[in-house]
Amino acid sequence: MTDICKFMSIRVLLLVLLLTSSACSFFGKEENESAKNWTVDRLYNEAKGALESGYYSKAVEYYEFLETRFPFGVYGQQSLLDLAYAYYKTENYDSALSACDRFVRLYPQNPHVDYAYYLRGLVNFNRGKGLTERFLPLDTSQRDPSSGLQAFRDFSELARKYPDSEYIPDAEKRMVYLRNILAQHEVHVANYYMTRGAYVAAANRARYVIETYPRTPAVPDALVLMAKAYKVLEMYDLSGDALRVLELNYPNHPGLNEVEDILVR
Repeated sequence: MTDICKFMSIRVLLLVLLLTSSACSFFGKEENESAKNWTVDRLYNEAKGALESGYYSKAVEYYEFLETRFPFGVYGQQSLLDLAYAYYKTENYDSALSACDRFVRLYPQNPHVDYAYYLRGLVNFNRGKGLTERFLPLDTSQRDPSSGLQAFRDFSELARKYPDSEYIPDAEKRMVYLRNILAQHEVHVANYYMTRGAYVAAANRARYVIETYPRTPAVPDALVLMAKAYKVLEMYDLSGDALRVLELNYPNHPGLNEVEDILVR
């Protein structure tokens, strides 16, 4: 009897959810139909209200409709920037980037054009992150670095073109984070080459880290890899140089013992 009651309760719940979703959908259609008669001011205010309230999907609908009906209206510039942000919040990253690029191309003298550059960086900064990656402490340096590299370029362009922008402090913090992640990714690649016996490639990748990402936490690990790879290749001078730099700057690094072990063999 208990199982039957549970079964009936589930069916009732599903029915209620179905009716509720249908009602919402029907209300949405009616609302969209009536929006065709709204003035540009009404449409913009509804879109802005939805955006500020966190109803990003609804905001996208309104802003897209606004763009279609009033592409050159008084609200055109701000609407395009708001639409780019709404796309970003709904994780429609391609559309967000397209809207940012369109804004920069159409309104290069707009006083808020620096935000378009900043938003472009944010989009690429968060692009490719899955649900688990947002809530679990995963090593982001092991995923595809292309979006992170593009985000770094976007923030760099913002800093170069608008050094006094209010978004520079946050952009600079993200750039430091991205440099560290990109450097660590290169170390992972170098480690992979070492395990495969591709010692020349490992040494070159490690040297690239030191030359391209100095003063990042990945540098000591890169020095260890260089010292190891060059030693295996019997390039003793280069191995010794890397080891001396490691000893001088990171005297307590555990990799020192690993290199010494290779030297003994």
